[in-house]
Order: sequence, then structure tokens, then C-alpha cells
Amino acid sequence: MSESDWDPYGGDAHLTPVFGRLRLRTLVMLRWLAVGGQSVTILIVHFLAGFELPIGLCLGLIALSALVNTWLTLAVPPQKFARDWEAFAQLGFDVLQMCALLMLTGGLQNPFIVMLAAPIIIAVAALPPRWSAGVAGIALAGTGAMWLWSLPLPWYGGAVLDLPGMYVFGLWAAIFIAVAFTAVYSWRVSHEGKRMATALAATQSVLSREQRLSALGALSAAAAHELGTPLATIQLTAKEMLREIEAGTPLSEDAELLVTQARRCRDILKRLGEVQEASDERHDRIEFAAALEEASVPLRGLGPVVTVELSDAGDGDPPVLRRIPELLYGIGNFIENSVDFAVSRVVVEGRWDRSNIYVRVVDDGPGFTSDILSKIGEPYVTTRSGTPGQGGLGLGVFIAKTMIEKSGGVVRFDNAPSPGGAVVAIRWPRKRVEAPPALG
Repeated sequence: MSESDWDPYGGDAHLTPVFGRLRLRTLVMLRWLAVGGQSVTILIVHFLAGFELPIGLCLGLIALSALVNTWLTLAVPPQKFARDWEAFAQLGFDVLQMCALLMLTGGLQNPFIVMLAAPIIIAVAALPPRWSAGVAGIALAGTGAMWLWSLPLPWYGGAVLDLPGMYVFGLWAAIFIAVAFTAVYSWRVSHEGKRMATALAATQSVLSREQRLSALGALSAAAAHELGTPLATIQLTAKEMLREIEAGTPLSEDAELLVTQARRCRDILKRLGEVQEASDERHDRIEFAAALEEASVPLRGLGPVVTVELSDAGDGDPPVLRRIPELLYGIGNFIENSVDFAVSRVVVEGRWDRSNIYVRVVDDGPGFTSDILSKIGEPYVTTRSGTPGQGGLGLGVFIAKTMIEKSGGVVRFDNAPSPGGAVVAIRWPRKRVEAPPALG
């Protein structure tokens, strides 16, 4: 197993890019546009340009599309998402209808043959590869049928435009290449967009958990502040009641209890505010060594020995960092991946100088392969497939690298010299992560 398998998210199968997101209304609308465009083109070419066409057959094919569209409009809710096979069936029908129409109007020689690319582009952008490949296969079979048989291209005066066979072959090759290139390009753009959207959603999910934890401190402080005023009112009212009630009666005992308990509540809120303030000051500052230890502790006892080594060659005392969730998560993620692939040892090294803070995570595993090393840090870089509990999409390193960069750091991946192993080196400017001097 190599370091190219780095991926701590063994359960991220639910993040697979989702297909099948075409609404039936979209397909119906596009087909109405095709029906309108085909009708106008046939009528103009036949009646205004004076070309002889099998007008009845052509309008019959267009009417068939209109009939299918009308049935879909009436029988199926327009907001429904088309399942993969439903979208494939509709797009396949569109390709067949267009091929038949082209065969009646010149086949490969008809310049409107380029319109075959439209349903293929829609298919590759919205359907899984096996279904979009099916639509493309139908189109290629249709162009092959046109090569074998089609009516002559209409021409002036009823003449037959007989193009050389080699030229017709060139037209077919150009159409094939154009459709294939357009389809592949559309698929790459669409697929990359889906993958990046999925990776962004995963990153936002991780950050939202940290933000919710941070919000608890502010919420407790706000609660202490808001409760102070009504408790003061309760205490004041209870004191007034105590003065008005005769001493030694049960009511006076109850009023005295109200005063005592209200005072106790105010004391609790006061202490809570003081503890929270002190806790926040401690929580927001963390020593460099403690930060590395905090990121390493959850990974100890999982097999390889994880050690933290702080260089004594640093300039001055070790820095005190601001507690940045992205920083701690990123370091912990790289340590976790090293633990997955180390043989016996993972070393987390820390160093600093006047300008920067450095962290290196080094393991004694097999290291990165050359092909993975050139693209690691991008989403979905993984070689895991099918291993129970480990099959993932390669989002872990991408998320960690993104978080490190968000906190101002720079990440570099490399292999250690003999005996080898993977090295993840991180550098932050001190001004981006160092905590300000403590007050008092």
C-alpha cells in the first residue's frame, strides 16, 4: 500500500457526485424548442427557398415529437426529476427523430447534422457515463445509417447535388470528431464542477462543527448577561415582600428563601462569567508544543508510535499560537494519514524562527508514488477502491490542505531520503498564527 491512498474519510461514499438531476420540465422545454426550430426550418426551406422536400414525412416526424411532448406534459409532473433511464429514453428518442429527419433531407450532406451534438452534450452533462455513452452510440449508429442510405440533398431546379464520396467521408469524420470532442469537453467541465461542489460541501461541514462549538461560549456569556436583569428584579421584589411581612411567619420564611436563592443565582452567573472569561483566554492561546500534542494524542495507540519533537534550535522561546480550528484539524489530518501508512513510527517535528513557524509530519512508510506526488492536494486523489471501511474519494488531504491555506499556511508534499517515507511540510508566517501577548 502506498501513500497515494491517503484518505481519512472511509465513510464518504455519500459524497459521490450525484447524477440524474434533469427535471422533466427541462427536457420537455428543450424538445418544444427543437420542434419549433425544425418546423420553421422545413417550412422555410420548402416554401420560401423552393427546395423539394418530402414535406409530409418531415412534418410527420416533427408531429411525433410534439405528440410525445404533449403526452409527457399531461401525464408526468413537470417538477419531477427524471431518473437516469427516463432521461436516456427521451434523449435517445430525440437523437433517433433527428437522424430520421436528416435521412429525409440529405443525410450526412445536410449542414444541420451538427445539431446531433445537442442531445449528446445534455446527456454527458447530466447522466452517468454508461447512459450518456448509450446516447452517443445511438447518434453514431444513426450517422452510420445515413452513410448507407439517405435521400439526396435538395438542390435548385430539382437537380441532385452529388458530392464526392471522399468529401462525404470527410464530413462524417468531422461530425464524429466534433461531437466526440464536444461531449468529452462537456463531461469534463460538468464532472469537475460536481466534484468541486462536493469537496466544498465537505469542507463547509467540517468548519460548521467548529463554528458551533465556538458559538457555545458566546451563547453562555449572552445568557449570563440577559438573566442578570430579571434576577435583580426578583431579588428586589423579594426584599420588599420581606419588609412588609411579619417576621416569623411562613410567608416571611418563603420571602427570605426567595431573596437567598436570587442572590445565589446572581453569584452563580457572576462566577460563570468570570470562569468563561478566564476559560476563553486560556482556550484561545495554546503553546506550540501543546498544539502538536493535541493534534497527535487521538492518533496514539493505533499502531505506529507517534512522537512530537520540538527543535531546540529555534530563535527565542517557543511561540504561543492562537487556537485556530483549521490549523489543528489540518495537522491532525496529516498525522492520521501518516499513521495509516507508517510501518512503525510517525514523527511530528516543530521548529520556528523570527518570521515563520514550521511543522513536518514524517513517517517510515513507502512514500508517495511519482504520479500521485504531482497532484496530491487536489480533490479525489486516491487509489483506494473497494476495501471495506477504507474506500473513499480522496477528500481528506484536499480538505486539510485547504484549511491550512485558509489559516495562512503553505503545504508541501515530498518523500524523505533513504530509507524513505512521506513528508508533509507546513509553514506559517508567525503574524498569522501567533497569539498576542497575554494581558497582565
